[in-house]
Amino acid sequence: MARLLTARIKLLVLQAMGFLIGLVGRAARVFGGPKFDSVTTRPVTEPLLLLSGVQLAKLIRQRKVKCIDVIQAYINRIMDVNPLINGIVKYRFEEAKKEAHAVDTKLAEKQEDDATLEKKWPFLGVPLTVKEAFQLKGMPNSSGLVNRRNIISQTDATVVAFLKEAGAIPLGITNCSELCMWYESSNKIYGRSNNPYDLRHIVGGSSGGEGCTLAAACSVIGVGSDIGGSIRMPAFFNGIFGHKPSPGVVSNNGQFPVARGAQELFQCTGPMCRYAEDLTPMLRVMAGDGVQKLKLDEKVHLKDLKFYWMEHDGGSILMSKVDQDLILAQKKVVTHLETMVGASVQHVKLKQMKYSFQIWVTMMSAKGHDGQDPVKFVDLFSDHGQPISPLWELIKWCLGRSTHTIPAIGLALLEEKLKYNNEKYNRFKAMEESLHKELVEMLGDDGVFLYPSHPTVAPQHHVPLTRPFNFAYTGIFNALGLPVTQCPLGLNDRGLPLGIQVVAGPFSDHLTLAVAQYLEKSFGGWVCPGKF
Repeated sequence: MARLLTARIKLLVLQAMGFLIGLVGRAARVFGGPKFDSVTTRPVTEPLLLLSGVQLAKLIRQRKVKCIDVIQAYINRIMDVNPLINGIVKYRFEEAKKEAHAVDTKLAEKQEDDATLEKKWPFLGVPLTVKEAFQLKGMPNSSGLVNRRNIISQTDATVVAFLKEAGAIPLGITNCSELCMWYESSNKIYGRSNNPYDLRHIVGGSSGGEGCTLAAACSVIGVGSDIGGSIRMPAFFNGIFGHKPSPGVVSNNGQFPVARGAQELFQCTGPMCRYAEDLTPMLRVMAGDGVQKLKLDEKVHLKDLKFYWMEHDGGSILMSKVDQDLILAQKKVVTHLETMVGASVQHVKLKQMKYSFQIWVTMMSAKGHDGQDPVKFVDLFSDHGQPISPLWELIKWCLGRSTHTIPAIGLALLEEKLKYNNEKYNRFKAMEESLHKELVEMLGDDGVFLYPSHPTVAPQHHVPLTRPFNFAYTGIFNALGLPVTQCPLGLNDRGLPLGIQVVAGPFSDHLTLAVAQYLEKSFGGWVCPGKF
């Protein structure tokens, strides 16, 4: 009885903290933020902006399009749209144009045929943007932390180097939340990013600048990272594709913050893009030697797959109820797979999904295999090694004097409070192991699980402060270590993107990527903002 009472008290405390932070969010919505003449970005009129990275690379290789024309088309679009969405926070235009001219000069020499060029440089001349948390030589690498605003990358992160070696041309770096630990991309260095489908709404986080940049056709392929949904939430809110690979496949080297302890296993670097056909070739490049762990060359026949679906987490009181728009979109996918594909589709109820947030918190606080503790968020706050008091930062924030955002201050304050004692830790660790076993056995090597990407479509700015635990719809799959692809499913009646997560067993990324391509063909994929 006493144990039950204690659990209820802790749950009430969590709810109370969420409510108090939510009051700040509501106040910010009323008093803060710029006003816009239009709620969406302008539609695309340049045909080059409506081609996938794979298509662009082919046209450039075959000398049907000049690389400099592609790069210039994207620069023009960025100059037109980025002031509204604030997705790209540092341009790299002059370097990009020099690299584009170099590509055109090389191709003019006609020393290599198309097949050789494709093998060497699969993304030759393709515009690329990179989350600011990753090192891109010559560009800032602050992760939105004011104390790091003057840090300039001297080298490239591993995945950035791989993509550049594959021929991609970086146009700039994109916004993120402070220290990449919140699902609205806003910080005290670069400000806030806005959703191109409705500028009053969020882009998600922490790879939110990347999400809105791609959605607004300011780039075609991009790099994101994901420890609780930081690729998939922005991809969902902005109506694009995002893939969280199986753990250990893609290198995390060259990004800040650096994960440690068990977090190192749950943090995943992955591709973000507008067109599903770019996902697999991007992952192949980004994985390097890690690609050998996957089966990307294996042919997938959808009718032979076993599909499972679940429309919500089972009713956690910490999370919002799933929007009917999203449930209906998911049911359309289920019906389509049954009637048009002839696939086996089964509705399931995984009871432990209700505890997704608790499982994620438990796994993020675990020691690594080497015995290392995870990095403390409050330690990342430190000012050149000098500890910072989160409570003092909260007081300064109330006076308008803090250099930190309220979500970051809130997390630093609550970090220790959210940790569980040994009894709770062991309970939720056992729950994670049970859920992992259940899902892996259910999926096998030919199963796919359909699950909401988030309980709601992209909320308005600051609303995440009133719903701080909703990220658990994506975070649970980091804790479980499974590959996931977020797939767009058109727009709702308010013009905001719908979507769904496609989950597979460990190292069965090829299944989720194949389903993503099929859903794009069947449901339209990315929809250009401004056409609604």
